[in-house]
Amino acid sequence: MLTRDSADFIRTVTVPDSGSTLYHMEEVYANGNKKFMGKYTAGDPPKFDGVKLTFFKNGNKESVTNYKNGSKTGDEMNYFPNGKLYVKKSYPDNGKPDNSFRDDFTIVLLNDSTGKTLMTNGNGYYQAYDTDFSYVKEEGEMKDGKMTGTWKGNFKDDNITFTENYDNGALISGASVNKGGKTTTYIKSRMQMPEFEGGVQAFSLYLGRNIKYPANARKYGVEGRVILSFSVEKDGTITDIKVIRSVNPELDEEALRVLRKSPNWIPGTRFGLPVKVKYAVPIMFKLKS
Repeated sequence: MLTRDSADFIRTVTVPDSGSTLYHMEEVYANGNKKFMGKYTAGDPPKFDGVKLTFFKNGNKESVTNYKNGSKTGDEMNYFPNGKLYVKKSYPDNGKPDNSFRDDFTIVLLNDSTGKTLMTNGNGYYQAYDTDFSYVKEEGEMKDGKMTGTWKGNFKDDNITFTENYDNGALISGASVNKGGKTTTYIKSRMQMPEFEGGVQAFSLYLGRNIKYPANARKYGVEGRVILSFSVEKDGTITDIKVIRSVNPELDEEALRVLRKSPNWIPGTRFGLPVKVKYAVPIMFKLKS
């Protein structure tokens, strides 16, 4: 059982105020300093709305992010552990969910750890740090808030160094080198999500051809959407399949059966290299009228 003495932080959720649908979430580190504050609407997944605040363990602000219906929208400020403003980003109001890979922001302002301005109006030389601010993980020129020219980086956790070429914020080409010295090239994006061979339409056809509506569920008119989570391994095989939203045991088991027999997917990649990726898909069961 988790106790206050053994927890890294304590989370408290408060029900919405009168006339509001927003729950208030607050997290506090074991040392008593705040870790997180924000409001969200209940759902799967929950959607943050308004200002979301995070803090370092020393009590200084880590980030201030604006949300609109679960999507980062407008300004986001990130800070150094010493409390000085590090970078100001701006996100478009396009409705992309918080759990998606967001690379559509523009850099408005960049400072060093003393507060000296290194970039203004999105122009200058940008340096991105690791999460602990222990080293510069990538750097390059910015023009009008977007990456341009040649960028270089070193992601120590992944044992990868890379060089990339950008034009007006768009990745044109990149080359990564792993710890074994192997060079891999890629284009358009650092990360590609896993994909069923042929894409979403092909996956829908696969489901339609292979799902067998359970007899009892059909008899009693049971319908609904089962959501499964799973991992796509580096070789494209499907593992760790779990039901994360259940409808009823029969429909759940049929969804599991069909995904278990799925052919291999095209694996996800990061810097052109195959990686294991967690994924989730909805499988809809609906009877014909």
